[in-house]
Amino acid sequence: MQKQTTRALIAGLALLASSAAWAGTEVHFSKPDQFTDVPFDPHEREEVLKELSRHFEKLGALLPPGQTLKIDVTDVDLAGRENPNLRAGQDIRVMNGRVDWPRMRLHYVLEQNGKVISSADAALSDMSYLSRINPYFSNEKLRYEKLMIDEWYADTFGVKVKRKARK
Repeated sequence: MQKQTTRALIAGLALLASSAAWAGTEVHFSKPDQFTDVPFDPHEREEVLKELSRHFEKLGALLPPGQTLKIDVTDVDLAGRENPNLRAGQDIRVMNGRVDWPRMRLHYVLEQNGKVISSADAALSDMSYLSRINPYFSNEKLRYEKLMIDEWYADTFGVKVKRKARK
């Protein structure tokens, strides 16, 4: 019995020690109520920000062990425009491909074992969001913003972003 307890304790300590080497991402939104374009409804706005956080965190898992990415999003302008006249219990976004492309401003800090190895401000945008192939399904939330973030991430951190294959 004591041998099993000792083994479990050693395994737990090894797991705890190795978790410090895992990559991670922290996402913060500065003054989201002042962002250029997020949903009018507070609940929908919160869902959009959560979805963006989840996507950044998913990409952060691709970083090498020991690296942590801290992102401070300072502005979001979603693809399309909300049309309050078309509301039916939920906000409707109209996309025409003219001046309604997705944009985002952020500041990031990339750390390796607690030391800053890179930091910068970034302005993301995708003016041709409607005229190119998007690997995300049409029913995927924030599909245009996610593709824009994926491309920025790959260009900035040199990490190949893997997407689900379309069926």
